[in-house]
Amino acid sequence: MKAILALSLIFASLEAFALPEGQFDALNTSIKNLSIGDSKNYDFEGIVKLSNCSGSLIIFNGMPMTAKAVVMTNGHCIQKPGGYLNPGEVWINRSINRDMKLYDGKMKLFPIKATKILYATMTDTDVAYYELDQTYNDILNSTKVSPFILDSVRPSLAQPIEIISGYWDRGYSCEIDNFIFKMKEGQWTWTDSIRYTAGCDTIGGTSGSPIIAKGEKRVIGINNTSNEKGERCSVNNPCEVSENGDVFSQQGIRYGQQTYPIYSCLTPDFKINLKTPGCELPKGK
Repeated sequence: MKAILALSLIFASLEAFALPEGQFDALNTSIKNLSIGDSKNYDFEGIVKLSNCSGSLIIFNGMPMTAKAVVMTNGHCIQKPGGYLNPGEVWINRSINRDMKLYDGKMKLFPIKATKILYATMTDTDVAYYELDQTYNDILNSTKVSPFILDSVRPSLAQPIEIISGYWDRGYSCEIDNFIFKMKEGQWTWTDSIRYTAGCDTIGGTSGSPIIAKGEKRVIGINNTSNEKGERCSVNNPCEVSENGDVFSQQGIRYGQQTYPIYSCLTPDFKINLKTPGCELPKGK
């Protein structure tokens, strides 16, 4: 009976593929026998499985391997008590204790632990950075896993990309279709969002998956939402707003968010300082 219930929850979560996290605890549920997508044609080294979402082990350009390692996921995946982060809400340097799992290139999973949320928001973007209790060298020595480099520049139109989900153990391939001036979903507004071409048909639980430059070990954005029912600007049904105020929404379109702006807020020793001159990340109210 428990196995049947678990399978029911898994397949039910396939229908809710937008902002909500996955509907089961991926750290304690095996889905290896479910044919829900392609994993064999993707390199999972550095992909992270969270209980409710996906993530990636990333390193900032020039950051030493002796630094504490960083995992990136969505801001809506941080498991805030009572719901999601509010518009204008920013978390920085908050002590936490969260278990995750890290893939190597052979899809073997290793336990890792986050001890701090370095930064998290759902304002203008949808991103969270966790600090682990191990350095990159510690992880490399124990798992042979190297991090993805988080790109410091804005991606390009028609860029071939891969989106790899640790939650679902599967990947997607497509291209960047367009950049969206403003995107609204419920009470949240995101800027300069990334829209995908067909092929990246992401589902619930793929939230937080890295957008990877195809064929490279370089993350250029983060997957976060899609329009589920064709509604306009509601939760699970984001809409696009142009510079002149025109609103567009369409069922099935999937989106990600930019991640390069964090470089404008990094100190020389790779700490996130929102008071850094020119810092482009939301500062909070």
